[in-house]
Amino acid sequence: MSITQKPFGTEHHGNPVTQYTLQNAQGAHVSILDFGGIITSIVVPDRQGKLADVNLGFADAMAYTSDSGSMGALIGRVGNRIAGATFDLEGETYTLGANNGPNNLHGGPEGFNLRMWQAVPMEGQGVDSLTLTLVSPDGDQGFPGKLSVKVTYTFDDACALGITYHATTDKTTIVNLTNHAYFNLDGHDAPDVRALELQVFADYVTQAGEGLIPTGKLLPQEAVPYGFATAKKLGDVLALTNTNADMQAAGGVDFNYAAGNDRMTKRIAVLYSPKTGRQMEVVTDMPGVQVYTGQGLHQKGKDGVQYGPYSGLCLETQRYPDAIHQPHFPSFVLRPEEVYLTTTTYRFSVR
Repeated sequence: MSITQKPFGTEHHGNPVTQYTLQNAQGAHVSILDFGGIITSIVVPDRQGKLADVNLGFADAMAYTSDSGSMGALIGRVGNRIAGATFDLEGETYTLGANNGPNNLHGGPEGFNLRMWQAVPMEGQGVDSLTLTLVSPDGDQGFPGKLSVKVTYTFDDACALGITYHATTDKTTIVNLTNHAYFNLDGHDAPDVRALELQVFADYVTQAGEGLIPTGKLLPQEAVPYGFATAKKLGDVLALTNTNADMQAAGGVDFNYAAGNDRMTKRIAVLYSPKTGRQMEVVTDMPGVQVYTGQGLHQKGKDGVQYGPYSGLCLETQRYPDAIHQPHFPSFVLRPEEVYLTTTTYRFSVR
């Protein structure tokens, strides 16, 4: 295993950005920035051993600062949506930035995806790591408490990309960290993800109301047309967008699949490309995964590729959206005496 680094331009405040590349014995590699903790590329083999980049991204740091769809980035303090951009906690009302209609999305207008992180690379036998740290001050984006965050990326000789999230606070707050990578196992330059097959191991989906805010109701996954309880071709499901009210409101698939078993490690999703043989298993101790089919994409990416709707698929592990307003959802409240600790692994292989 080896780690190399190179300049990757500057971010919107003029700070120089560094890209770190973790490469394994097969020549497969993952590249990550100290800006936003952004995954810029994931290069893994197909069934013929041919390497290709399966992660959508941009060629320089500045492109990630505006209208990027949070591509590849670490998301915080709270991934997904908070209704009304406000919440009550321990007798106090906190007002956040409304950056998704009236709601708060992915931590607010300047979330963790737009921050410089301190990076420490470490080469190892069979596995490399990159540890990123950030201190989010009390009141940052409206959230209470000083939050100290450490995220460790690992990549090994078996092509497993791990992300471990660790956080502590000095005041009761809310935290729901995730990563917003867009995957296309046919290659980031393939037209879209319609030919890929997805299976999600979850009994339920959180019903989404106006603005994709959960109503609090859990729907059986087998009962909805956007269910992936058995492996389905994404194109077959996306073809139902205009005939299903929920999908029409979302513009495709943008729902939280509820597996439960919070803090228990399980395989929550499998994505497969029949064309290339590439497979990605998502293993997590989180109770949910947001499946988003990238309908909002419209950017020019790296290698001159024009990304459009459905060019990439996000599988964002998480506690359920807007849990602060749904007491029966797994809680994402973090107290000073507690440690936020969770791991998600994206395992790449072929079949």
